Amino acid sequence: MTLLQGLDYASVFIFGLTGALAASRAQLDIVGFVFLACLTAVGGGTIRDVILNRDQVFWVADPGMILSASLAAVLVFFTAHLLESRIRTLEWLDALALAVAVPAGVGVAMGMGQSWPIVLIMGVATGTFGGLMRDVVCNEVPLVLKKGELYATAAFSGALAALALAQVTESMLVILLGCAVTTCALRAGSMFYGWCLPVYKSRPPRR
Repeated sequence: MTLLQGLDYASVFIFGLTGALAASRAQLDIVGFVFLACLTAVGGGTIRDVILNRDQVFWVADPGMILSASLAAVLVFFTAHLLESRIRTLEWLDALALAVAVPAGVGVAMGMGQSWPIVLIMGVATGTFGGLMRDVVCNEVPLVLKKGELYATAAFSGALAALALAQVTESMLVILLGCAVTTCALRAGSMFYGWCLPVYKSRPPRR
């Protein structure tokens, strides 16, 4: 298994857990759990691969990805009731998944020789679109759009850190590790310490 395959598997499983937790909050049946887990797990990577015109979408090339997400759904179906706070667990797992998926998107784009703007966009898209689909389907305000929180900003910063590291080292492991640490640190800081960006405040129009 390659490094990028490992990242894809990890992000699929963790995002699958978050999708299944969202299904538990919506009180869906086991089919709903599997559907939402798989949608969340492969959504971002699918958009990445379609846009980059890869030979095959990653989960088509390796159907084990879908099995991994389905196993995550079954696991949550039988254990979600044990959690004290499913929404808080979902948010922290989502932060971990973001820190894995962004490097996966960055690594694929870099491996295809894409320019730096495309690397940035693919990192953000891979990390955010699965969770966005999950929240929209569940009729929730998407985490990526919650007021002031560092989510897309964390993904963007992680991808930017990877590009900066690529200027000083050729080690893909170091590049993607730096991407993951930056993404995770910013997202976790936003959740734990309340780090946020300024939000727009309406003002009366000037005459």
